[in-house]
Amino acid sequence: MPEATASTKSNVIAPHGGELIDRTVSGDEAAALAAEAESLPRVRMSDKQTADLDMIASGALSPLTGFMTRADYDASVENMHLANGLPWAMPVTLSVSDAPDGDRLALESADGGLLAVLDVEEVFSVDRENEAARTYRTTEQEHPGVAQIYAEGPTLVGGPVTVFKRPGPAFPAYHLDPKDTRAVFAERGWSRVVGFQTRNPVHRAHEYIQKCALETVDGLLLHPLVGKTKGDDIPANVRMQCYETLLQSYYPADRTVLGVFPAAMRYAGPREAVWHALCRKNYGCSHFIVGRDHAGVGSYYGTYDAHRIFDEFQPHELDIEPMFFDHTFFCKTCGNMASNKTCPHPSDHHVFLSGTKVREMLGNGEVPPVEFSRPEVAEVLIAAYRGR
Repeated sequence: MPEATASTKSNVIAPHGGELIDRTVSGDEAAALAAEAESLPRVRMSDKQTADLDMIASGALSPLTGFMTRADYDASVENMHLANGLPWAMPVTLSVSDAPDGDRLALESADGGLLAVLDVEEVFSVDRENEAARTYRTTEQEHPGVAQIYAEGPTLVGGPVTVFKRPGPAFPAYHLDPKDTRAVFAERGWSRVVGFQTRNPVHRAHEYIQKCALETVDGLLLHPLVGKTKGDDIPANVRMQCYETLLQSYYPADRTVLGVFPAAMRYAGPREAVWHALCRKNYGCSHFIVGRDHAGVGSYYGTYDAHRIFDEFQPHELDIEPMFFDHTFFCKTCGNMASNKTCPHPSDHHVFLSGTKVREMLGNGEVPPVEFSRPEVAEVLIAAYRGR
């Protein structure tokens, strides 16, 4: 059976819980487990659960060694901690249609490939409406994250997993497991690393806050989420082209790492901001950028609720430092990027475009103002919109 392994000795921050979990097997052990899985009852996972399994396998969800049992589920939903008291803001669960027979299950990916075996510790029922209210701050079916957990159903199975086959990565050149990013940071001598989460192309406001953060640390991990998102979000392959284009010309190569975060979006706003921070801690980040409406959707969360939630933890309890940024913009009077913290001028001096307006411009082949988006990035997006 795979075991947790101590992180490489370096100045890189320790993983959440102190050890980087590895739930993978290889060689003869993997072949034997794959053969056994053929004869076991099977559970077909959703895209989100498949991504969660892969992150458990790699240690991205350390200290989790499998899908949650009731004690951890209840603690994470009710008070944003695991049963052992360690902070953890989002439940990570596996749903089943019926209580399984036997004490071992084979886990299939969303497309049907056998990946892992789960040792069943517990089968239990949960109140999904309570989970929605506590975790997503709404019980409305229209919320994509709430709709997702309602569709998964109330019966969960928990226990450790052993992965004998990893899902194929969406972007192999940028698929860096936590052990890989940690090795890169250690090789470069970085101990202070800031992580940036995004599911959208980087525009000038994002670039500004990343570079403000980069002024104070050793390096930046630009870590776009490439798992399942809403249907109207910009596709991951287009977003990756935007990041590549931007990094070629505007970021110091020796102080920036581009990797991908394989998680599916939950759109849980404040709770997901904490969860994203803890996951990036496992990748070796000591700091994490939290901007306006982090992981939000619609009008479900206040603009800075994702900042305030960090006050619900004891100082340094998370052991990763959030870096909070207000809404940023280009001020025509100041002549540079700014925020309400630094700019004294009224909003009509600011260059601001709504998402709707930007999509309209791109669809018409128009390049947004340079104060809003780098032209090279806009060209990638225009080509993608024309392709549609």
